[in-house]
Amino acid sequence: MASLLGLGTTSSALLGAAIGLYVPFSKRPLACLLAFAAGSLISALAIELAYEGAQSLHHQGYNAHAAWAFVSAGFAAGAIIYYSASLFLEQKGAAVRYVTQFREYALARKQADVNERIKLLATCDLMRHLPAEQIERILPCISDRHLKAGEVLFKAGDSGDALYIVARGKVEVLANGSPSTKTTGDAIAQLGIGHAFGEMSLLSGGPRTATIRAAEDTDLMKIGKDDFDQLVAADPQLADTVQHISHQRAISNLSAGGTDAALWAKVASRSLDHLNRHEAGKMLTEAANGAAMAIVLGNILDTIPGCLVIGAKFTAFGNLSLTLMLGMFLGGIPEAAASASMLTKAGYRPAAIFGLWSTVLLAGVVAAAAGKAFIGSSDALTAIFAQALAGGAVLALVAHAMIPVALEEGGSLVVLPTVAGFLFALYLALAESFV
Repeated sequence: MASLLGLGTTSSALLGAAIGLYVPFSKRPLACLLAFAAGSLISALAIELAYEGAQSLHHQGYNAHAAWAFVSAGFAAGAIIYYSASLFLEQKGAAVRYVTQFREYALARKQADVNERIKLLATCDLMRHLPAEQIERILPCISDRHLKAGEVLFKAGDSGDALYIVARGKVEVLANGSPSTKTTGDAIAQLGIGHAFGEMSLLSGGPRTATIRAAEDTDLMKIGKDDFDQLVAADPQLADTVQHISHQRAISNLSAGGTDAALWAKVASRSLDHLNRHEAGKMLTEAANGAAMAIVLGNILDTIPGCLVIGAKFTAFGNLSLTLMLGMFLGGIPEAAASASMLTKAGYRPAAIFGLWSTVLLAGVVAAAAGKAFIGSSDALTAIFAQALAGGAVLALVAHAMIPVALEEGGSLVVLPTVAGFLFALYLALAESFV
């Protein structure tokens, strides 16, 4: 019977997945339903688990402080376990289930991907004197170029096609267009990591004034002429800054002085706090590729704690954990609907989505049965702590997934159904206890 309760509670997941796939739905009503479920779960956790657990401890001789510390330790441990496991699975691709988790994951990925490039730009005298807030406009324009030792990048007299920044290695600046020169003594300058060159011909429209040759194996960052022109044309301040810096320094005397490199990199990184549609779509596809198992485990992780408690507290049909069951059932509908929509964008077929969410039903059956068999409704310390542990995980789920998704889809309006859900669950609990 406990298993059937788990099955019934989690069956809303398939209903929600079907809505997300086949029914044109308004996000706001589902967000309000999710908020109502979150409020119900908070009330159920506070009364049915935390308070009743503390009462059981009090009957065993514990004072208020000790009972609170015991129950709190269980809740805290459960929240930490859930949160750590959730973050791990999200890094493996489970973040594509929910829009808020995916956005957090995608922003972290974006920061990590460009962090090294920003550090290099921060050492560049030319780039570092540009406003750091402009970095997001510059990064997509950068491509990579590799030179072998002795290879000539361009000769004096060539037309300017790009601005270059040394990412690794060194290049030599040769006068009179003499790439055959072999000794470094004939080089008028040697440019290392962070040094920029080539901007003068882009600004003036004239030919290259020197020859550039790799002194060793070298990696360059390249900003093409078209991208450079667009950046300059779109921002007069940017154009003035480039012109000013370029005319103030000679190509043979570049340095990394001026603005502090670490501070520039910090400001530039902070400017990458949002995703454009192209970036989000690309990362969504990449994250979802091969992430089916992570998504399955993420769904199971969200299901097990609540069903453990439902099974543990079940003794007879007159003693059901109605508030907890109601919160999980109602919450499963909009959660699965939002997840199905995200997974569709990530390229999953309907059959695969139903398969992923059907694991929730199996997890609910097993978890409820395990809760009944191993935790039960005993007043033993182990049982009370186990229920508190599961309760902490459910509370972490509410804070980590349910409320953020509800706010994302429904806006500030969701505060009202959240309170309504709390009060409704409180009424059910009081009606049961006052009989």
